[in-house]
Amino acid sequence: MNAATPWGRWWYAPIPRARVAWLRLLAYGFLPIDMLLFTNSALAHARLPANLYQPVRLARWLHLPAPTPAAMYTLLAVTLAAGLVAATGRFAPRASGFVAAGGYLWWVTISMSYGKVDHDHLALVVALFVLPTVGRARLADPAPCEASGWSVRCVQVAVVAAYFLSAWAKIRIGGFPDWPNGSTVQWALSRRGTPLGRALIEYPVPLKAGQWGMFAAELASPLLLFARGRPLYAGVVFFAGFHLITYALLSIHFLPHTIWLLAFLPLERLPSLRERVRRRSGASAPSVGKAPLPS
Repeated sequence: MNAATPWGRWWYAPIPRARVAWLRLLAYGFLPIDMLLFTNSALAHARLPANLYQPVRLARWLHLPAPTPAAMYTLLAVTLAAGLVAATGRFAPRASGFVAAGGYLWWVTISMSYGKVDHDHLALVVALFVLPTVGRARLADPAPCEASGWSVRCVQVAVVAAYFLSAWAKIRIGGFPDWPNGSTVQWALSRRGTPLGRALIEYPVPLKAGQWGMFAAELASPLLLFARGRPLYAGVVFFAGFHLITYALLSIHFLPHTIWLLAFLPLERLPSLRERVRRRSGASAPSVGKAPLPS
């Protein structure tokens, strides 16, 4: 792709390497949480009969065999170890990063080859594959580069794709306007709603309005890729708030996806903000030992 064209400039707009360094810490720090808590079904699946293994399309393309306990525990250890090495960014950041990405892709594919496929891991998978392409990156490195811009843009596109494709799935499976006019949220609240969520079951009109709002927001999510400044930050806050409300009403968190909204924020400014707060705190602190002595 030619970086001199408008489309190329959009994909390769330089971004400080520091943002990649922060996103790497996020990715590799979240990796053990996800593998040990959210997708630990890969370990349980390894103990099931092999005839229950229903590989998703990617697993069929790669000819991934049915899991065994030894294979899954080995995969877990190798992936987490590679992620730890990649998180330091000091030794073979590309090689260790790609090992962690490949291992996690295998892991999550096995986890979702037994009848249930979650759509909240797309951005995490993409991030693990694209962030190592930048090479070395430090938290205090303000130097912008096109490689950083491309990797961050890929993560942003994955975040938006999860929203937009969710809206498309609602149209393809539920129909339009049948899905937003239906009672999907009301049914979900009756099935797994929190006490707060179940209290809303008797109010179908606000719930239906919420469905339309959710549907419209998912369709409009590509605007995040072109917004700048306050409109962009407002969009990030909106989607973060949407996930917070979903968790409060249904105990569904989408955390492997939600954390990647941070890819839209200027994380590279964090050190300067911390230093600014420290300076202001020092300036506002009372000077000890300089008060006049009582006569």
